[in-house]
Amino acid sequence: MTARLTTRFTEEFGIEHPIIQGGMQWVGRAELVAAVANAGALGCITALTQPTPEDLAKEIARTREMTDKPFGVNLTILPAITPPPYAEYRQAIIESGVKIVETAGNLPTEHVEALKPAGVKIIHKCTSVRHALKAQKVGVDAVSIDGFECAGHPGEDDVPGLVLFPLAADALEIPVIASGGIGDARGLVSALALGADGVNMGTRFMCTVESPIHQNIKEAIVAGTELDTELIFRPLRNTSRVASNGVSREVVAKLNDGAQFEDIRELVAGARGRKVYEEGDPEYGIWSVGMVQGLIHDIPTVADLVTRIVDEAAEIIDGRLAGLTRTTAAV
Repeated sequence: MTARLTTRFTEEFGIEHPIIQGGMQWVGRAELVAAVANAGALGCITALTQPTPEDLAKEIARTREMTDKPFGVNLTILPAITPPPYAEYRQAIIESGVKIVETAGNLPTEHVEALKPAGVKIIHKCTSVRHALKAQKVGVDAVSIDGFECAGHPGEDDVPGLVLFPLAADALEIPVIASGGIGDARGLVSALALGADGVNMGTRFMCTVESPIHQNIKEAIVAGTELDTELIFRPLRNTSRVASNGVSREVVAKLNDGAQFEDIRELVAGARGRKVYEEGDPEYGIWSVGMVQGLIHDIPTVADLVTRIVDEAAEIIDGRLAGLTRTTAAV
């Protein structure tokens, strides 16, 4: 029987384990999300992976065919000349009866105003305490805070989780989800000790049997170390952590030499990243992965991964840590 770790997050969101599989472009699809839900954690479909709101509704329905447990949808607010039809994606979420949404990017005021009246709980993902406080003020129900170690966008402050997580826990009244650099029981226990109410894992869930990416990419994650990532777009103040390969190193070099975004647009095209995941060539384009890949050594099923993390976390808490406590008699 799998252990249980009860936190404010599990109680308020109705999830068995304090573990989230957050939104990942091209990765957060029904097969993975349903497997995470069935394992007792919170899986999130990535809305903008689906080309239209109608496709999102179909993906939600497809997920429901594979699980009867709660799951969420990630809706990331991206800067764009022609923004996606966010209102239509929100309506698809509401009409599909999804009750948990993970937002990311800009302050989610419009999402809160539209989703909360429909009974949707919102987890906003951000990279600093100041942004987390703004999200709390506009009415989100929890904050997922990304430390510098994370895949994707770590922000521009470069504050690692060991400092950022307790800062957020001290400052916020709503539940805090620790994100970035977490891939095993030790990360979960550490996050809880630092004041978080749960953890978000991306790279670790990418490297599971049910993850809808090519086996070659999963094996590349297992083979990768904590040193095998690059921070691209730093000179543009839109930093993103991605796998280190010929393309990402070329992007870094060109931007450091003064190139502008237009000069590297073709190298970082999303279509190339999608092809990496679909066809399995890790050198073809830019793809996201976190420093935690240095701690990933296998490709388990989602169920085995979640069970292992929760059981080992309970063993650490009840065993090694409890054994460190000594009571000294008063003299």
